[in-house]
Amino acid sequence: MSAASQADHRPAKQRAVGQNSGTSRQKKARHGGRRAGPWPVQLRFACELTGEEYVSQGAWQKASLPHCPLHPKGGCGFARHGTYTRVSPPGTRIARWYCPRGHRTFSLLPDCLAARLSGTLSEVEALVRAAEQAPSLEAACWDLRPDIGLPGVLRWARRRVQAAHAALQALKGLLPHQFPCPATLAAFAACLGVAEVLVALRPIGAPFLQSLSTPLGFVPRRIPGDRGGHARQHCVGPDPPWVAA
Repeated sequence: MSAASQADHRPAKQRAVGQNSGTSRQKKARHGGRRAGPWPVQLRFACELTGEEYVSQGAWQKASLPHCPLHPKGGCGFARHGTYTRVSPPGTRIARWYCPRGHRTFSLLPDCLAARLSGTLSEVEALVRAAEQAPSLEAACWDLRPDIGLPGVLRWARRRVQAAHAALQALKGLLPHQFPCPATLAAFAACLGVAEVLVALRPIGAPFLQSLSTPLGFVPRRIPGDRGGHARQHCVGPDPPWVAA
């Protein structure tokens, strides 16, 4: 019996727990699902594909999670649980799994994609590099997104630039001997000897991804008023319309 059918035949009270019902704030989480407990639901899918190659090859079909992160010895009914889509790159799907006993979904995010931000790490890096080289963020964003206007572009860009620099600063603290440099992409590129820093940092920072924030790591963004900083849980039904990461 599949994980989905097992969940359907549980008593109503258990189904409510499985769906992680909670406060009104939890039910109105921005991503459309309810908040989860402290266990992270996003994991790394190690691959060297670009975003376009990931989509064209349907690489989510090759993603594998051999055992349940909650129950490594098995016996929990852990099984593949379809996919969810991301807005960008168009056609992107993310493989996911469900643990009926733990009432958790888990997904594998490929190295090319930004965590909890739309698009690829390469796209985030291009923006951050432009901001680092420009005299101001306004100058870097002037012609970037004419569809939403400069104030909207600044909010969109500032969120990405600040998040990327925060991730670099965190890695400096975790790996001080490897990165004795300022927390900028240009400085990290010189230390690593690579053209694209963020994609190179995902495997380097693999042991710390559950404590690093977006776009590199998998720590979810805080919701105002939420003290827990808990992981965000996917909806437990079969393939939803879309969830923007």
